[in-house]
Amino acid sequence: MYELLETLRRTPDVEAPNLFASDATDRLILDEAAPSLLGAEAGSVVVIGDRYGALTLGAADAFGLAGIRVHQDRLVGEQALRANAARLGLRGVYRSLPLDEELLADARVVLLQLPRALAELDEIADAVARFAHPDVAVFGGGRIKHLSRAMNDTLGESFGDVRASLARQKSRVLVARVPRAVAGAVAGSVAGSVAGSEASAPDARPYPRVAVNDELGISIAAHGGVFAGTGLDIGTRFVLEFLEAVVPPAASPVAIDLGCGTGVIAAVLAIRFPQLRVIATDQSAAACASALATVRANGLDSRVSVVRDNGLTAQPDGSADLIVCNPPFHVDSSVHTGVALELFREAGRVLAPGGRLLTVFNSHLAYQADLRRLVGATLVIGQSAKFTVTVSHRPDSKTIS
Repeated sequence: MYELLETLRRTPDVEAPNLFASDATDRLILDEAAPSLLGAEAGSVVVIGDRYGALTLGAADAFGLAGIRVHQDRLVGEQALRANAARLGLRGVYRSLPLDEELLADARVVLLQLPRALAELDEIADAVARFAHPDVAVFGGGRIKHLSRAMNDTLGESFGDVRASLARQKSRVLVARVPRAVAGAVAGSVAGSVAGSEASAPDARPYPRVAVNDELGISIAAHGGVFAGTGLDIGTRFVLEFLEAVVPPAASPVAIDLGCGTGVIAAVLAIRFPQLRVIATDQSAAACASALATVRANGLDSRVSVVRDNGLTAQPDGSADLIVCNPPFHVDSSVHTGVALELFREAGRVLAPGGRLLTVFNSHLAYQADLRRLVGATLVIGQSAKFTVTVSHRPDSKTIS
């Protein structure tokens, strides 16, 4: 029934023999939702967290659906869905939207790849309960090894009826119905400005959450899907110790926080070094919304630009004097260096001659040889029991491989 799923590609995300564009969870979600999808009205189906288009295109193909509304946190997921839809002649069956009222208004069926972070699941469930039709049914699936009882409890905060499907091929689906009334629900985007923080009016949404970090003297805003929430992760804390050693002396240098998350590094750069023009970039919609809220919470709107981007594709060659990066070392649930190496390659392209890349990574990954090859001369300037910090210098003239 879902032969189309076997033809999907992950591109432009990493392609590898152990990485797949669809799996048993996608099929189980579609099967569990099938009675609700049969005869569903156009525009009544919403897909959240689709990785590469399996749920969106699978539903469109198997059930003849159109007008599907889709939210994907990762930009490469959006790009892969777009490419798969174009290749399969299904370009017009869906539209991509932020996690907000437009996405969910009057939705009757929500297909969901369950996120691993409970805060992200909480934000999604809260949004569905606020905006979808009272008869909405949510079908959230995941691999059993990544599921927990806490996910049922989290869904139960927003829905009165939560049950689990039978397991199949190491996957399971949680079905949630009967949205709980949300006191003081207001219109607008879930991923909006810092006005939706915990510190604002009692009827405001719970996301983004905002907390003051006394160690740095800044406010940190976080949506549910962003790493470390309103806290300061230890890798970021470590790399911040070395900023003074790498900030360029140019009159108006450009600095990029690559993979910005909540925008902590971008905010600190802008506050400590007023001469910098700072760009915060991440492919995650939740991260970019969080970084924008962090920027606004600290009054840095005129100093920091937030860009949702797959790596640095939007940045011109030789345009940055400093890039700071805490690269990922997982692709899905697999340890894979492909994403980090592509970020290093892009950094080598975007750095101006003489520019510097400041990188922090788990010491066992030993990226030094890759950084020398892709950027330039690389020195270890900091090391702890867990992390290594390096600075790589782009030569004054060089063709980057």
